[in-house]
Amino acid sequence: MAIQRSGDGSDAGSTGRRSRLFTSRIDGKPPVRAAVRNAKLAALPIAFAGRQAAGVGKRALGRSAEEVNREIQLRTAQHMFEVLGELKGCAAKLGQLLAIYELGLPPEIAEPYRIALSQLQDSAPIMLPKTVHEAIAASMGEDWRWHFREFDDRRAAAASLGQVHRAVWHDGRPVAVKVMYPGGRQAIEADLEQLRRISHLASVFLPGADVKAVTEAICDCVRQELDYAAEAEHQRAFAAAYADDPDFFVPHVVAQRGDVLITEWVEGTPLTRIVASGAQAERDRVGMLMVRFVTSGWGVHGLLYADPHPGNFRVLPDGRLGVVDFGACCAWPPAGFEELAIDYCKAFFNGGGPAKLEEATRRHGFVASGRAFDTEELYAIVAPCSEPFKHATYRMTTPWLRKQVLRTTNPRLTNVVREMTMPAYFTPFARAALTLIGVLSQLETEGPYRDEILRWLPGLAEALAVAEEPQAQRPVDLAAVRERRTDAQNRQMSVG
Repeated sequence: MAIQRSGDGSDAGSTGRRSRLFTSRIDGKPPVRAAVRNAKLAALPIAFAGRQAAGVGKRALGRSAEEVNREIQLRTAQHMFEVLGELKGCAAKLGQLLAIYELGLPPEIAEPYRIALSQLQDSAPIMLPKTVHEAIAASMGEDWRWHFREFDDRRAAAASLGQVHRAVWHDGRPVAVKVMYPGGRQAIEADLEQLRRISHLASVFLPGADVKAVTEAICDCVRQELDYAAEAEHQRAFAAAYADDPDFFVPHVVAQRGDVLITEWVEGTPLTRIVASGAQAERDRVGMLMVRFVTSGWGVHGLLYADPHPGNFRVLPDGRLGVVDFGACCAWPPAGFEELAIDYCKAFFNGGGPAKLEEATRRHGFVASGRAFDTEELYAIVAPCSEPFKHATYRMTTPWLRKQVLRTTNPRLTNVVREMTMPAYFTPFARAALTLIGVLSQLETEGPYRDEILRWLPGLAEALAVAEEPQAQRPVDLAAVRERRTDAQNRQMSVG
């Protein structure tokens, strides 16, 4: 079988000069030894302090404070990109998440961090061909090449814990081959501990946030994404549920062996490109498709897609939304989730107000029993976040998101927010919802959010009396939609 190889295994040509600014290891492997990782992570706060000290001297020499501070911010962002991207594991996942949530930052510091951190979605140290071959052989055997007609040694895309290569399977199908970094499993736990130690640096991005809780949630997600066998099962379930769906394409799993996952190749326009330069009509359409995919999912197959960041979506030539990377999925909904959603919606939409909010917050474990809690203050913080669901259509924007973030991270409100806890079962949903809102704000998507969500949650629609404006269409559940679609197909076949 023919094996296509590149000259040096590098994709520097696609990144240009930037690839020289952010260097990776010469051997194409992420650092595994604890001492090496620790030194790189420890360098972050030390370098940040050094830049601040140097800035004092530059200001004394006549440079403006604004110019010096901007230089410090840019260099810190570049340094964090280099270190987090090279370490991989949970550190890279943190940077990837921050690349989404930079929208919540004040405008004066958002731009330099956006430039560097957003690169984590598509950039990472490149495994050289020899390392890739060794990793595949460890999972598929020394004769792994015979499974492919062609295999491109050049990295096609980065994954949070590995990288993806394009290939042709032995039956002629174009496939994506995801390979985990060698030694990645051994490095993860040490990375997690070190990340906890330096996670306070995230306060540079989100002052006042509960960094510890966010860090722990990300670490749990990283551990979950190490299981390629579970990811393959999740993807099979999604592919079966959305087979022949007019709105979505989920590639089938071709094979999974150890730390290698092979799926059908998805050809399409990356969502990141639409975020950067797409027409508004396309941004609206794609954004609402993302809402539909995340919301409808658990009604179809009982799984929540918890990682809706831009790198996981492609727009196919026929208009469907292609979805990849099913490592961050979980069974959903858990017992009590529908009751939780109904209780909170009654507080904000049915006139329940702060009294109903306090009852729901205590009932569902978001505040300890018997603990004093300023429900009026919490209501004042959260109520504006419900605006997109009070209108027939609404446009998510960066200023809107930034305003909500600043409300929750305002030091005056810190005590109220910190008194809250998050039940462990709620963490995946919170990750999915917050990430989705961040992407919708990047896209500035306008659409019928309320009706789209109620469409797939008939229990919530029945319990919730939303009467401010007429609905564009009555809520229906996915089972009814698929049943009507099947009936229509059967009628067409009988006519034929």
